[in-house]
Amino acid sequence: MEAERYLVVGLGNPGPQYAHNRHNVGFQVMDVLARRHGLAFKARHRALVAEGRIAGRPAVVAKPMTFMNVSGEAVAELVRAYGVELARLLVVYDDMDLPLGRLRLRPRGGAGGHRGMASVIRALGTEVIARLRVGIGRPPPHQDPATYVLNDFSPQEKEVIARVRQEAADAVEVWLVEGLRPAMDRFNPDRPPGE
Repeated sequence: MEAERYLVVGLGNPGPQYAHNRHNVGFQVMDVLARRHGLAFKARHRALVAEGRIAGRPAVVAKPMTFMNVSGEAVAELVRAYGVELARLLVVYDDMDLPLGRLRLRPRGGAGGHRGMASVIRALGTEVIARLRVGIGRPPPHQDPATYVLNDFSPQEKEVIARVRQEAADAVEVWLVEGLRPAMDRFNPDRPPGE
């Protein structure tokens, strides 16, 4: 039943120095999913990959080890290696254009300035890729956005993002079981982040 397998990819940068960065929220959500479902990561296809069942569905959870700006290389390799239809792919990543902790699911779209997502779109040759964006908020005035995303969350932000990582994992599970539209209906409404 390989054709029924789902692929969930969180974007981030490999290495312990990046683990808690704002830019690594995608990796952090994958860690929550893997822990929640007792899955262990192994190095395969230029990624750390955890295979098993999530919410009863056969799924592959992946963290590309190719660095953010060339994430698409690993994602394309994973799609090929596991024979996953693009309709069963979900990409999870940080977004500065959303307030801290706000979630936004979409079935398609451009990269919105996110170089990791731009790389995925380029590598797969389509913008029709379901994605879950996790808001990290805008940098303070006069702070370089590139520096901002590579910084760790502040102590106050950590409280919000800890809840939101769990909520994002919930959204992935709903996507797996019920589909994108029900997940959008449940997790996209405007409501206070992290509640």
